[in-house]
Amino acid sequence: MSNLTLWSRPADRWVRDFFGPAAAADWMKPVANGFSPAAEVVKDGDDAVVRLELPGVDVDKDVNVEIEHGRLVIHGERRDEHAEEKDGRTLREVRYGSFRRSFQLPAHITSEAVTASYDAGVLTVRVAGTYAGTQPQRIAITK
Repeated sequence: MSNLTLWSRPADRWVRDFFGPAAAADWMKPVANGFSPAAEVVKDGDDAVVRLELPGVDVDKDVNVEIEHGRLVIHGERRDEHAEEKDGRTLREVRYGSFRRSFQLPAHITSEAVTASYDAGVLTVRVAGTYAGTQPQRIAITK
């Protein structure tokens, strides 16, 4: 039986080749304090729906959804209320700290078009009319 090598390049070179040098630098540096919740943006008819995974976050006290300079901004904090040490040691795989995610909006969007709800650890923000009137329109070429 022989051994197969599926990928022979070091991880930093693979990331650099695929995503570019800036991504490789980000890939290799340590993770910053805090966390960045996973986000999903989908089109639902004329609306944009943004979902952020925020399990264990008290959205009433610790999350803000705002429109700021033409951007949808969601920021807040996941608090560590379970900090305990045993024998002077702590093992943490859950990230705590502040977060901020922002998404560019079309110029016609106002705060009245934005609604937010939270269920089962997922914050859902609906921006009504984001894609309204975005059908391409053909322009005639004259000679």
